[in-house]
Amino acid sequence: MPKERVFFPKAADAVAAKGLSMSINKQRTDDLLEEIKEKRKSNSIIDVDEKKIKVVVFSLSNGFYSFYGEEVREILPMCNIFYVPGAPEYILGVINVRGDIESVINIHRVLGLPDSKKLQKCRIVIAEADGIRSGILVDSIEDVLDIPANSIRPSLSTLDSSLKDFMSGETFCHNCNISILQAGAIFRKACTNAI
Repeated sequence: MPKERVFFPKAADAVAAKGLSMSINKQRTDDLLEEIKEKRKSNSIIDVDEKKIKVVVFSLSNGFYSFYGEEVREILPMCNIFYVPGAPEYILGVINVRGDIESVINIHRVLGLPDSKKLQKCRIVIAEADGIRSGILVDSIEDVLDIPANSIRPSLSTLDSSLKDFMSGETFCHNCNISILQAGAIFRKACTNAI
């Protein structure tokens, strides 16, 4: 009976086989790393353009408020306001804006805030809502911002009900709370008391 031959690969063959095995393992490792990178890319947060809303931020009695940009037509420096005899306390008078006569509402009185003492810095915001157009006297214009729509929160339930009627929400921006007012609600209050 012939003896079985035991085959021992030569040392060079053993090294080549080991190198082949190492290259296969390196290829597997590279493939796994590539899969992990692809998985991370697919799970990463996608930057989506979220809806932005323009607001005009102004100050009133040391608080910050805003109107939606779509309600604001223009912002004027303080000018001569002509008193109208018999006008309600909310209406300061009228101004001439390039030939158009606009009423000016004292928003401080509408909201129950003390009148402004800084008349030089005051601005008149010409706003339009619910078919009414009028000027609104504010202490100063602070900024015009584009804020994310999802950053607007409902007004606090603990807020004074007299203010809540004029607010459509609140947002927090530049380390301060900004109450968003509805120009239409302010006009309705001024018109109701004018009759």
